[in-house]
Amino acid sequence: MFPDYNIYSLPLLILVTQGLVLSLLLYRRYVLDKKVSDVVLATLVLITCYHRTTYTIGFMAWYDTYRTTKINYYLISLVLAVGPLIYFYIKASILRGFTFTKKELLHFLPALLYVVSQIIVLLYDRTQIGFEETQNGPLYLWIMDHLSPILAIIFTTHLLVYLVFSFQLYYLYRKQLEEEYSNTYQYELRWLRNFLYVYSFLFIYDTIQMVTDGLIIDLHWTQEWWYQFCSVLVVIYVGVMGYFTSLEGFEKLNLEKQKNRSLKLSTEVFPYQQELEDLRLLVENEQLYLDPNLTLSQLSRKSKINTSQLSFIINNGLQKNFNDFINGYRVRDVKAQLLDPSKKHLSILAIAYDCGFNSKATFNRVFKRIAGQSPSSFRK
Repeated sequence: MFPDYNIYSLPLLILVTQGLVLSLLLYRRYVLDKKVSDVVLATLVLITCYHRTTYTIGFMAWYDTYRTTKINYYLISLVLAVGPLIYFYIKASILRGFTFTKKELLHFLPALLYVVSQIIVLLYDRTQIGFEETQNGPLYLWIMDHLSPILAIIFTTHLLVYLVFSFQLYYLYRKQLEEEYSNTYQYELRWLRNFLYVYSFLFIYDTIQMVTDGLIIDLHWTQEWWYQFCSVLVVIYVGVMGYFTSLEGFEKLNLEKQKNRSLKLSTEVFPYQQELEDLRLLVENEQLYLDPNLTLSQLSRKSKINTSQLSFIINNGLQKNFNDFINGYRVRDVKAQLLDPSKKHLSILAIAYDCGFNSKATFNRVFKRIAGQSPSSFRK
């Protein structure tokens, strides 16, 4: 009898409830702070919880208790909204002052049309004789029997496309960070990367399960339960991290302006050789690289070269981006100090901070990439 609290229903019920609470907290913060990223993430968490409803009440014996329930008509899948929400959460998190335009709202049109189609199915089935004595009407059953594989392919493809777009957007701005900042640790977008990873994991899991169930072997409902459980775990992780991870660093950026900075080098001889030499002397003599927060804009003001031209000079004259240009000096100084007998009493990290790095993780990664070995191996 409903509700049946068991090892399958209770974990889902508890986690889904927690997910709903996190969604409400994100909505509340949106009302207070007006951050678009909060309302997008809150909606995504809410929909992910909502999609677990069918299985949660199913494991609680709803369908066995209420044989003529019509709840399937009302639990309409909103999976066509999940992909756009993932994409726009990345975009709203990265772009300062992001707001939805009418053009961007069109991304949710397929989800809206699907909801309308399901309402039409309900209205049609309600007119059929015997509808009140059955769980699902004739049109609903016909769609389930004949169109389910097609709908599954559409839903899967749609979500895959938006995941690809989201990863492209993430890596585009990660690359642009290196064109503007010498230390990108505080802007590395690790939370957004992990956010994409966990939803990609759910996508892969669901796709494998769908193919297995449809083409290889009929999965038992207890086997399908694991996907639902993983989904609500993702909801909790996304909700908690999304609520407590600060995006203030992203909001200070205005990377939209960086998109058109890169100039193309023609086949002619590099025309800014003197400016490049002057730039090197400026950075070395004034030891500008020791400033851990040095940016391309700051270097532009000091060198009196506009940012577009400065980016062009570094990228094409040195065949490296701004981040690698500045970190090259830092690694050079670190190596010199590691070889200096008078610095033996200092830790590697202390030397790294003294040379302009402000993150252990970033230092280790950069040093190994430039020097070809770890800092500890180099010192030995």
